[in-house]
Amino acid sequence: MSRILSIDFGKKRIGLALSDEQKILASPLATLEAKVQLAGTVAQLVEKFKEYDLEEIVIGLPLRLSGQSGLQADEVKHFAKQLEGRTEARLILWDERLTSTQAERAMREGGLSRKKRSKLIDACAAVIILQSYLDSRQTGQSPL
Repeated sequence: MSRILSIDFGKKRIGLALSDEQKILASPLATLEAKVQLAGTVAQLVEKFKEYDLEEIVIGLPLRLSGQSGLQADEVKHFAKQLEGRTEARLILWDERLTSTQAERAMREGGLSRKKRSKLIDACAAVIILQSYLDSRQTGQSPL
């Protein structure tokens, strides 16, 4: 059965989360170090994608609080364009405003040290992105 994967894209680290086979629950998958060149990062991710039967890949789009696109959102859009055609999964850009803040708060409340939080923040943000998307599928909400 296919799954849905989410990406919290960053220039240094990339968080990944994966759905269960029923596409109801998101779980952290990995945090990868980004390569210096975007092409290297894309190649690394494409190799990771081959490990799973993916129906969709949800990419967090960091919009400003106003909902406008900024420099970071433009970088994510460029990243998504680089992924196009490299996977059979459908690519979806998903509003990720404040997911890193939510992830940080949840881990702090869980009592994780700053060192542990810094290692897990990206995968945790990817879980929040994916769970938001999965929940929206249940309610019929559309992406962006």
